[in-house]
Amino acid sequence: MSRAQIPALVFGIGGFGALVAAVISNEWKVTTRASSVITATWVYQGLWMNCAGYIQACRGLMIAAVSLGFFGSIFALFGMKCTKVGGSDKAKAKIACLAGIVFILSGLCSMTGCSLYANKITTEFFDPLFVEQKMAYAYNGATSAMSSRTKYHGGEDFKTAHPSKQFDKNAYV
Repeated sequence: MSRAQIPALVFGIGGFGALVAAVISNEWKVTTRASSVITATWVYQGLWMNCAGYIQACRGLMIAAVSLGFFGSIFALFGMKCTKVGGSDKAKAKIACLAGIVFILSGLCSMTGCSLYANKITTEFFDPLFVEQKMAYAYNGATSAMSSRTKYHGGEDFKTAHPSKQFDKNAYV
């Protein structure tokens, strides 16, 4: 049992570190406003750049996950058999069990926050009335490397000969 405690602690603290890195990252939503490859502009948005309602909920869930992960790490350190702090073996077992429960709650909070954010972004992308983000996806696939005036073998303007299609929900699956 004590052999598994050290790797469990390392994985728990590693997960906590990954959670902190995800919360402070600015790459939660990446859009491009590219009319050609030369004038491509990438826009990165994180949890801290917008104050929409669902983003505040995601932000709260992620902060709760970070807080729970921090306390779970502290409880895990106190609950390990190899530490001198925490009391008897029975008390250490209860503290270690509490650490596991807190880590699970932290994971659930982060999973819920990320899922909520991803659901909202996906819903906006596939909504035919939401134009703001779709401006970046006028072309699809390999045609995105072509400029708007590139001609193909038939001599017609590629943009007018092949109008862009609406993406369906299986476009990136």
